[in-house]
Amino acid sequence: MTTTNILPTTRYEIRPPFLFRWEESQQAHVLLYPEGIVKLNATGGDILKRCNGKTSVAELIEQLGRDYHASDIDAIGKGVLNFLEVSHGKGWIRAKA
Repeated sequence: MTTTNILPTTRYEIRPPFLFRWEESQQAHVLLYPEGIVKLNATGGDILKRCNGKTSVAELIEQLGRDYHASDIDAIGKGVLNFLEVSHGKGWIRAKA
């Protein structure tokens, strides 16, 4: 598996053909694509909704730390980086140029 070089300044966006949205029937955020659907847990949805091409990884981690009232920002950061690496590996997101 290739590891992604995730820098604090990197800004990610959802990669076409994936479509990220809230799906009322699922009561969850989902990624839609021509072959199917990926239902995300709450944290995954909170991370991907910030992958808008404008929010840096550092800002994303800071925002989640605030939203989740985290006392250990390093633990939040590790979880976010892991999720971003997996999401990038699956082709869901790409670094914004």
